[in-house]
Amino acid sequence: MKQVVATVSLLLCVGVVTPTFAHATSQQSGDAKAAQGQAVEAFVQGEVRKVDKDAGKVTIKHGPLTNLDMPAMTMVFRAKDPAMLDKVKAGDSIRFKAQKIEGNFTVTEYQPAK
Repeated sequence: MKQVVATVSLLLCVGVVTPTFAHATSQQSGDAKAAQGQAVEAFVQGEVRKVDKDAGKVTIKHGPLTNLDMPAMTMVFRAKDPAMLDKVKAGDSIRFKAQKIEGNFTVTEYQPAK
C-alpha cells in the first residue's frame, strides 16, 4: 500500500497521472480494506427459547454467527426494536441477523423460518 501511494505521488509530481486517477486508486484500496475487515451479515437459523419483553431481550438457540465470529449456542440478545418481541414466542423457528451494538449482542432483523 505504501508503495502504491509513493508511486502515485511521484507520478502526480511529474504530471503523468491526473488527480482523478489518484483519487480513484486510493478509493479502491480503501474499499478493498473495508471488504476484508467486515464479514457479511447473513440470516442465521434460530429457535426462540425465551422472550423477556420487560428487559427488551430474547434468548435464541442459534447456528454460527459468522459476522460475530461466534459458534452455534444458546444466548440472550437485546432487541434493536422492542416491538419485535411482540411478534415472537418461545418455540418459534426464526431466521435472524445480529450485530454487536454499543457492546451488546443485538437482533437487528428477523423473519419466521420457512
